[in-house]
Amino acid sequence: MDVPPFELERFFAEYEHEADIMLAESGIRSLPADRFDLDPGRLGYVIPTNGDPELRAEIGARYDRPASEVLLTVGTQEANYVLYRSLLSTEDHAVVVTPTYQALQTVPDVVGTATRVDLEPPNWTLDLDAVSDAIRPETKLIVLNNPNNPTGRYHDQETVQALYDLAEDNDAYLHADEVYRLLSPDPDPPVAALGERGISTAGLTKAYGLAGLRFGWLVGPADVVDAAWRWKDYTTISPSKIGQHVAAQALGEQEADILAENRALAERNRDIVRSFLDEQGLSWYDPVGVNGFVELPPGYADSEEFCRAFVESESVVLAPGTAFGFDEYFRIGFGLPTTELRDGLSRLERFLAD
Repeated sequence: MDVPPFELERFFAEYEHEADIMLAESGIRSLPADRFDLDPGRLGYVIPTNGDPELRAEIGARYDRPASEVLLTVGTQEANYVLYRSLLSTEDHAVVVTPTYQALQTVPDVVGTATRVDLEPPNWTLDLDAVSDAIRPETKLIVLNNPNNPTGRYHDQETVQALYDLAEDNDAYLHADEVYRLLSPDPDPPVAALGERGISTAGLTKAYGLAGLRFGWLVGPADVVDAAWRWKDYTTISPSKIGQHVAAQALGEQEADILAENRALAERNRDIVRSFLDEQGLSWYDPVGVNGFVELPPGYADSEEFCRAFVESESVVLAPGTAFGFDEYFRIGFGLPTTELRDGLSRLERFLAD
């Protein structure tokens, strides 16, 4: 299996460790560990290895599904991976809405074959006819990241329902990676709640500020979840004991406060970035979540050249659009603490002036 490099992660690996500010961070600011009880008892495997039944039932209820249709994973990345490995074979085809997080496109294309359907700038709208035209007899999956990374486009419920109907009509599934959904002040229902052909993945990294837990989940039909669980036996076996222990608290008594704080931070920081871009004459689509896709300033051959020049001059990391297949944009993340955001924008202002 020829797996291409994960371009964004390789770029970050060059600079993130030494840089002063990570202005390309794709999640909300991290919560302190002392906010939670960190003692899970004995540090053995989680039993059963698909996750605690009570926690699975609690998560499943959010999707109108039972615990048997929920798999707890080590981050959303694992949930996506075991889904694709279990659902797709070399003869199968997926339609992937892009730009998107590279794993959502690359893994289906490595395991089977994937066709990209690009969102249309500057508003990053989705052409449903283009999705329909891309579907083949062997299409098994339509993949959507909603809200979208990197553009921040939150496709409305009518669009998502139309995608679900396309999947259902073609005996395929609609998979939505919904890690940013709960950063919306008024989130739409998740895809797994639309019917048997809907599959949702999510986790605690992007909306909850708990990236270090590496805790996620997969929700879908029982046969799909069971097949993904079989693959999980060959990856991490079970979610981490500490991750599940803290996740139960974050999804329980602390959830309302966490989401309220994080939504307020995202809104405040988005206003700051919006004003900054207006002052600099740069444009973006006003995003949901904590990522925006900004048009490249003039004078640079491509977004990677711009991002490299900026980090090497100002020690601030931005994400080049080349990693998403759109070279004339760069991704900015605004989920970090407001003081760090202002510092990063001040350095960007100085760099652009120079």
